[in-house]
Amino acid sequence: MASNFFINQSIVIHHLKIGGISNSSVFQIGSAGVIKSLSNLYNTGNFVGPAPVSSAEIAQGPQEGITPGTSGPFVPLGGTS
Repeated sequence: MASNFFINQSIVIHHLKIGGISNSSVFQIGSAGVIKSLSNLYNTGNFVGPAPVSSAEIAQGPQEGITPGTSGPFVPLGGTS
């Protein structure tokens, strides 16, 4: 037999600071019965090549076995043309 829980909440937040958000971040206030993951990748800028090397990658120096600016074969993103 399935149980149903009904939760009434009163949440007051006086100050909230989020240090960073990434593609796999989950930010939740309150209760959730089920959190389903969803990931969408869109090429909204119609880019046709890889991004240039960032200043952080340059400052970090070359990684062993990795050529700067390459992380594998280029795979173009699908989208409307």
